[in-house]
Amino acid sequence: MVLITYDVNTETASGKKRLRQVAKQCQNYGQRVQNSVFECLLEPAMLKNLQSRLGEIIDLEKDSLRYYYLGNDWRNRVEHVGAKASLDLEGTLIV
Repeated sequence: MVLITYDVNTETASGKKRLRQVAKQCQNYGQRVQNSVFECLLEPAMLKNLQSRLGEIIDLEKDSLRYYYLGNDWRNRVEHVGAKASLDLEGTLIV
């Protein structure tokens, strides 16, 4: 389990485009749990692929990405309170 967070500068049209692109890439690999926060269950190769794609999108001078590695025992490290219950990331997803 990897928690991915990002902060993209949206003061320009290109920044808004980068924000949409980052969100779309993260959505392809996990579930959005907050506006700029995604929970992703990823094999190491998939994580490297996603990191590479995100690295090509962001502007290193204006934007930032953070990866929190929660590991296999992630259920004991995540506590949810309030609205928007989480999906079962290991369950069957219907697309």
